[in-house]
Amino acid sequence: MAVPDDASSIASILHRSFVEYEFSYTAEAFAATISTPAQIRERFAEGPIWVALQGEIIVGTVSAVPQDEALYIRSMAVDPAARAKGIGGELLKYAEEFAIKNGFKRLLLSTTPFLSRAIGLYEQCGFSESDEGAKDLFGTPLFTMAKSLE
Repeated sequence: MAVPDDASSIASILHRSFVEYEFSYTAEAFAATISTPAQIRERFAEGPIWVALQGEIIVGTVSAVPQDEALYIRSMAVDPAARAKGIGGELLKYAEEFAIKNGFKRLLLSTTPFLSRAIGLYEQCGFSESDEGAKDLFGTPLFTMAKSLE
């Protein structure tokens, strides 16, 4: 589990993970995606935040927020230098275990059509496209993926 002192490292991971896609986002959507340390600190009151470590270095993160009977996954990121090592799948597993332990019936997340590696991971972990959720983030297309836990 992350602690508030991890906020700057989490913001750095988010930026490094998404900067290669910055041109595909509107400026507002990119800013919302990467989040500032202050925004991340505020999220500790909204739900759990996990980090993945290599040694003592944070190389990945995911957070979640309850939405009725679903746990909404957000801010999933793995440092580009640490990708393809199963870190994203492990982070999702922690979120899923938390959801099951706390009685949530589904996991939800939003993603953009151009994040093909992430979409592949989500599908591999049992998520499928859903009709619900927002269709854009400040002019950048979005779609929702869901996974039943029942």
